[in-house]
This record gives sequence, structure tokens and C-alpha cells, in this order.
Amino acid sequence: MTRDELEQQLAQGLRRFEDCAFDDEDLSRLDLQGCVFERCTIAGTSLFASKLARTQWLRCRGGGADFESVDAVDARFEGCDLNNSKWRRAKLASAAFHGCKLTGASFEEVAHLGIHFEECLLVGADLRGFSFRKATLKELDFSEAYLSGCDFREAVFEGGSLRHAVLKLAKFQGADLRSTSIEGVKLTEAGLFKGAVISHAQAAAFLRELDLIVV
Repeated sequence: MTRDELEQQLAQGLRRFEDCAFDDEDLSRLDLQGCVFERCTIAGTSLFASKLARTQWLRCRGGGADFESVDAVDARFEGCDLNNSKWRRAKLASAAFHGCKLTGASFEEVAHLGIHFEECLLVGADLRGFSFRKATLKELDFSEAYLSGCDFREAVFEGGSLRHAVLKLAKFQGADLRSTSIEGVKLTEAGLFKGAVISHAQAAAFLRELDLIVV
């Protein structure tokens, strides 16, 4: 479906789109508030500055899609593949991502108060400066993600991974990390976890980094 065809459908009051392909289209600055997209493809599509508040994206595929400066407040993304998508300066307050692939996604300078991720792949994603304070983080794979300056204070990790993530200046005081993987954390970063709760196995791994044998 082209931009013109989409605009015609919107003018007729249509707000639900199923199995539509918008790949590589320029859909920038459109008003799509409240629309539902199911099993649609938006690979390489530009949605720059579009109004996406309260939209629903169900099992859509959008590798490399550009969401820069969108207003996606209260939007919901479920079971979507959005690898390498770009969200610079997007408004994502109270947005929800469930079961999504966000590998390599960039969330630079986004407004994210109340954003919710659950069971998502965030491998290599750029989430610098995000606040997850007091959040319950269920099955989030942050492996190799850029988490510099993130606030994880008093957060509870249920599964997932921080394996080889970039954690410079991140805060973990009071966080419960017992069920997540912290493999690859360097001793120079151990101070970041002061006040966090870790398991005996995780503590032993830290000591092995010092060439101590734990028995």
C-alpha cells in the first residue's frame, strides 16, 4: 500500500489494517492515532514525526523502520520484529513492547516515562539514560546493549541478561539481579552493583575474576 492509498483509506474512516505492506514507503507526518496494524510490514519505512498515539502493532515486521520524533504515547507493540529500528526523540510515554525483537534498536533522547518492555530482545540496543527504577523487568535480553547512565535502582530482574552490556555510570542500588545473567561484567564495573542483590553463583563468578577458587 502506498502513502496515497493509505491516506485514502484514512479519509474513509478506516482505522484497521491487516496484512498490508508499507515497506520503504514515506509515511512521515501522518495522523495514524488509534489505528491498528496487524501482520503488516514496515521494513525501511519512514514514519518520521507521525502521530501514533494509542496505535496497536500486532505481529508486524519493521526491520530498519524510522520512528524518529513520532508521538507514540500509549502505543502497543506486540510480537513485532523491529530490529535496527530508530526512535530518536520519540515520545514513548506509557508505550508497551511485549514479545518484540528490538535488536540494535536506537532509543536516543526519547521521552519514556512509564514505558514497559516485557519478554523483548534488546541485544545491542541503545538505551542510554533510560530509567527502569523500581520496575519489574521480565525476560529482557540486554546482551551487549548500551546502558550507560541507566537507572536500575530497586528494579527486579526476572530472567533475561546483562551479558557484556555497556554499563558505565549505570545505577543498581537495591536491584535484584539474582535471576539474570551478568556474565562478562568486568571487575572495574563491580562497584556499580554496590547495594544490589546477587546470588551465590554470581558472587562466585566475581571472585573467579580475581583468580580465587571458591569451594
